Amino acid sequence: MAIDTSSFKNGMNIYLEGEVYTIVEFQHVKPGKGAAFVRTKLRKLRTGQNIEKTFRAGEKVDPAFVERRKLQYLYKAGDEVVVMDIQDYEQHHYPLSYMGDGAKYLTEGMEVSAMAVDGEVWGLEIPNFVELAVSETDPAFKGDTVSGGSKPATMEGGAIVSVPFHINPGDILKIDTRTDTYLERVKTA
Repeated sequence: MAIDTSSFKNGMNIYLEGEVYTIVEFQHVKPGKGAAFVRTKLRKLRTGQNIEKTFRAGEKVDPAFVERRKLQYLYKAGDEVVVMDIQDYEQHHYPLSYMGDGAKYLTEGMEVSAMAVDGEVWGLEIPNFVELAVSETDPAFKGDTVSGGSKPATMEGGAIVSVPFHINPGDILKIDTRTDTYLERVKTA
């Protein structure tokens, strides 16, 4: 049962060229001259790769039904991640590429979601918000907080995030993994 572009919603999964994509963002455009179209940003489920695609208004696509299962991240083994199914405690190995950009936020014990299509896992997804410790950053100096600037900080998973000057190594920060942005300091070292 195909759907047309007027049914698009953020987070919807569709088949495109044999792959499953998630609609990250879409915009209906009706130019003054010519036919209407829909501009989209899509994320490939298997690799996390982002693409932009334009559809004609009313164009039909096939929806993909994606099942989500809760897993717990255990460790990296070469270019694979090892996760445990929370319900049956069974361990599974998946390519690191299934994590996409989220791999830089992985820490032991983190809960991740497996996205399965027709019983086969096509990708792994980390939570939108994570709390991580700062492993490395320049030291804070008295008076730095007045200027309102930022400095790079390396988080425990390896991600580099821009943070305010008053952040120190060991501080625990809340990070938005979708945009790689600092939200707040949860705990001071």
